[in-house]
Amino acid sequence: MQNYFELFSLTPNFDIDTNQLESAYQHQVARFHPDNFATGSDKEKNHALQNTALINSAYDTLKSALLRATYLLELDGINAFDEKDTQMDVDFLMSQIELREALEGIELSKDELDLDDFIEQISEKIKNNIKRISNIFESTKDKEQIKNSVRELKFYEQLNIHAKQLMDEWM
Repeated sequence: MQNYFELFSLTPNFDIDTNQLESAYQHQVARFHPDNFATGSDKEKNHALQNTALINSAYDTLKSALLRATYLLELDGINAFDEKDTQMDVDFLMSQIELREALEGIELSKDELDLDDFIEQISEKIKNNIKRISNIFESTKDKEQIKNSVRELKFYEQLNIHAKQLMDEWM
């Protein structure tokens, strides 16, 4: 498997230059665009499609903080979401339950203002979590802390998606 960072000539790091990523992505997509191989052999067309799929997958991974952090851990041989590893901070687990119950209550009451406040609260938690992951990658590089923070980020992002889906349904 090609390293996604190498594909876009980026240094493997959590904090990346998104403009450089976008520019490298556009360059790679243009280079392997299937239209460039329209008159080529079936093998060349298939190769172009495979490269385009790889480029798109790499881009999606690196532009997402959650997926990028998960990918960096995978490069170090760590699966952040290993089903056998169920260790989580008890305080986080309790807050997870409270946040889910709060969203369920908002869903039952169909209170748009409460939902809007909830989405803002979760967005702030996502932003803070991303900062924490960045700080850990830059300072201690403690893989266990990164793994736990990535798990927390995934929870917050999933909760945010659910809350935004509710908002879309109500509008």
